[in-house]
Parts: sequence; structure tokens; C-alpha cells
Amino acid sequence: MGKTSTIRARIEPDLKGRAEEIFRKLGLTTTQAITLFYKQVELRKGLPFDVAIPNEITRRTFSDTDAGRDLIVCDDTNDMFKKLGI
Repeated sequence: MGKTSTIRARIEPDLKGRAEEIFRKLGLTTTQAITLFYKQVELRKGLPFDVAIPNEITRRTFSDTDAGRDLIVCDDTNDMFKKLGI
């Protein structure tokens, strides 16, 4: 079936630009990305990703990470495993 429907949405311009840059790197047009999203919704009969409200620990972790607090920097995977005690 040919494309006959139009989708219109208002979105914050910076978010649109960042997302379209990712689509470009993936070799997708915005239309292809939206079609892919709709196909996944159809196949999964719901959103193709989890949607959840972060708990207090997760919110605090996001805030600390954004502020550069309590970060553990690893040189590589071996260093990461060592620091994790694995």
C-alpha cells in the first residue's frame, strides 16, 4: 500500500536536530525512522521500549552523574572488572 497518511507533530527544535543527526548516521530519513517506530509498536502491540518513572535512587544517580559527582572512571574493561571486584 502506498503512503497516504500524514503525521504532524510539534517538537523542540534542538531535540529534532539531535535525533535527525542520529537518523542520518544510521542511514535513515526521518520518515523511515517514524515508520520503523510505528512498525515496532504494531509488532509489539505497545511501545518498543520500557517507560517508567525513575525511583529516588535512580534520580539521585542521574543528578550526581550529570554533576560529575561520585564517578568511577575506568581505563578499559579489565580495569572496570577489577574495580567491580569481578
